[in-house]
Amino acid sequence: MYDELLRKEAKLAVIGLGYVGLPIALEFARKLSVIGFDINAGRVDMMRNGIDPSGELEAQDFEGRDITFTDSLDVLREARFFIVAVPTPIDEHAQPDLKPLLGASTSVGKVLKKGDYVVFESTVYPGCTEEDCIPVMEKLSGLSFPQDFKVGYSPERINPGDKEHTLARIVKVVSGCDAESLDTIAKLYELVVTAGVHRASSIKVAEAAKIIENTQRDVNIALMNELSMIFDRMNINTYEVLEAAGTKWNFLKFFPGLVGGHCIGVDPYYLTYKAKELGYDAKVILSGRTTNDTMGAYIARKTVQMMIKQGKDVSKSRVLVMGATFKENVEDIRNSKVADVIQELKNFSVNVDIVDPHADSEELNHEYGFRLTPEAEVRQDYDGVIVAVSHTPYLAKDEAYFQSITADNAVLVDIKGLYRNKIQELTYWSL
Repeated sequence: MYDELLRKEAKLAVIGLGYVGLPIALEFARKLSVIGFDINAGRVDMMRNGIDPSGELEAQDFEGRDITFTDSLDVLREARFFIVAVPTPIDEHAQPDLKPLLGASTSVGKVLKKGDYVVFESTVYPGCTEEDCIPVMEKLSGLSFPQDFKVGYSPERINPGDKEHTLARIVKVVSGCDAESLDTIAKLYELVVTAGVHRASSIKVAEAAKIIENTQRDVNIALMNELSMIFDRMNINTYEVLEAAGTKWNFLKFFPGLVGGHCIGVDPYYLTYKAKELGYDAKVILSGRTTNDTMGAYIARKTVQMMIKQGKDVSKSRVLVMGATFKENVEDIRNSKVADVIQELKNFSVNVDIVDPHADSEELNHEYGFRLTPEAEVRQDYDGVIVAVSHTPYLAKDEAYFQSITADNAVLVDIKGLYRNKIQELTYWSL
């Protein structure tokens, strides 16, 4: 298989061309013949024209690549090696939503041939690849695993908006269903990952490794968020405490904030779901999730309390929220916890305007029910400003700017601590 791919006698396909799948497809297309498959025909057309729908890649990243973009199963059937990189979200009850993953498994199952390979990159609970995905492919293909086709798992580690930790520069965890498949999968990823690969002992180990990466971050950020609530009652700044504590060589440098997106805010629920299925209640993980999931409402309530102390009539007040994406300098709004801040403000009858240099207004309206305020309509009499996301354009803002868009006795809420020690006159608060 490896040699056939190198000689371009066989094709590699990537199913799901989002912020994970597209960079993988384009990187492999430097050396192999690649099929980029996505069920969204509109996205496929954009990529055929050298446009990344996720806004992460530039036109030149598409140049000189041996890749065919398609939404056709007939074209996908030409591949012999499949990489599945579709989203794994949660539903409204914080339960794993495997519909995209099982849909991708269905597509692969319909075109799977004897001797083919399938590698999953989507974040899942340990056991999902073998217990949920393989049976679907067996049923639709009429083939038997592992005799007729090989399966592996190699978790994605792409960080949206991060130009330093790219696919090639991050060690890739790989696994296979047997020694032969592990060797083939490892050698294939070594073609594009200069940082090297780590060969996990089993598919389940690789699945578990991925899910605890984000769970560890989630729990640690939850601790910082809880500490920020405690320190707020003590009238001391959390960032100053962390700065002092960080001088110790083994202190872990995590910071408080909103924890959203499609990784850290989602993945722990996959692990706790599986633990529950096995009869164990994951107390620490779920406690951290609860803390992080309630931070948006906490920030909004704190803002309202501060405005009341400043003599504001909350129902007649107007607040500007700066930033709506789930993290800085990306277009992605999925599971953005800024929406929680906005909703809680509205629960207090506060009038809210929202601006963001990266987010799409119609996407926000479809997902959360609010639109962006055009820059030309930004007012000069806000009773409060919440800087929710540390987009690069916001870093240059100073107190004079905030004074220019606020009324007397306004409050500035700086979630990420961007303006700490820079605000002298406005009523200021950060986590």
